[in-house]
Amino acid sequence: MPTYHIWTIGCQMNKAESERLASRFEELGYKAAKSFNDADLIVLNSCVVRQSAEDRVINKLHDLKHLKKEKPQMLLALTGCIVDSDTKVLRKKFPFIDQFFKAGEYPPWLEKAKSATLLEKPSPSVYVPISQGCDNFCSYCIVPYRRGRERSRPPEEIACEVEELVRRGAKEVILLGQNVDSYGHDLPGKPDLADLLQELNKVEGIARLRFLTNHPKDMSQKLIDAIANLDKVCEQINLPVQAGSDEILQAMKRGYTAAQYRQLVKKVREKVPDITLTTDIIVGFPGESEAQFQETLDLLSEIKFATVHVAAYSPREGTTAARDFADDIPSEEKKARLNRIEQLQSQIQSEMNAQLKGKAAEILVEGRNKGKWYGRTRSDKLVFFNSVGDYLGQLVGVKIKKTSPWSLQGKIE
Repeated sequence: MPTYHIWTIGCQMNKAESERLASRFEELGYKAAKSFNDADLIVLNSCVVRQSAEDRVINKLHDLKHLKKEKPQMLLALTGCIVDSDTKVLRKKFPFIDQFFKAGEYPPWLEKAKSATLLEKPSPSVYVPISQGCDNFCSYCIVPYRRGRERSRPPEEIACEVEELVRRGAKEVILLGQNVDSYGHDLPGKPDLADLLQELNKVEGIARLRFLTNHPKDMSQKLIDAIANLDKVCEQINLPVQAGSDEILQAMKRGYTAAQYRQLVKKVREKVPDITLTTDIIVGFPGESEAQFQETLDLLSEIKFATVHVAAYSPREGTTAARDFADDIPSEEKKARLNRIEQLQSQIQSEMNAQLKGKAAEILVEGRNKGKWYGRTRSDKLVFFNSVGDYLGQLVGVKIKKTSPWSLQGKIE
């Protein structure tokens, strides 16, 4: 039996697409291999949103070059956001790679297995892409150029997939899109994300619904109402702000001001008082002054997010930011600003999580790590607990006994 191995880096969309590739390989009779050395077919699912991610992809490809020499019969394929429509440069740079195909697409040799879309035994929490591409063209982002314009899947197709995943054991579904808030605008009748959540909330057996990634300029009152009113939709939103300075937001082409973002947060918290908010920040964008960076720190201190994903700006060739702005913030300063945000956020998360000590929480158990069961609350807090039972895929109640900035320790009740 031939074997395959998929190496994935990057966003949840990449992870979801790798799962679908695995399903197609298994439909063709392939078996998963534990390592590159044991595989007849290797796929690298790449990310180039950050320079660090691209560097990891390039380094991995160079490692595999030597393996390809030792096993010339092995099939090596590259996908993800490193692959654009014109692969001439990639083919010249990496002549040892056999196949290139764009993110979200499938190579010709998988077309006959196109009907296979689901893993036989899904994880308790699964990703379901509902759209591809992005129409926003933020100045720093390469995604629209690699994944194309927005394309939504029909709601009935999504509902059918979710029903089947739940039938096979999934309990939580996370809907994915580069911008989930614009879902459906390209479909007949223009159903939106709130409409889709309304339908999926009716699926028997599903315990939780989540969605990401949101864009602040596209989040509607209708969607906020859906979060408030639908019992299976978790009270947790990732709402990337990227910066607290209006000048930087304008240069990023984000389409909103810091004041508008604050107003949106206020609307969400008024409608869903127990909402958990997370966000993304980019530090060291071209021209960002110390005063402008301080505006970002001020916004984080004021809003108090449950989690902040922070990255240092790195120019992406082909974006307007790389074309129009000099990358003029020294790497040492970028690192210092990133560390300042992480220190601030560690303090905020410590204080927020400490308030949970002694309280009860319901978690969906996703697996075991170092002998402990782990899972997440509806607010997406990571919780560990000890028990000899088998709790995989179950909703269990725990009492929080110990807290830290990054996770919670509990005892099953």
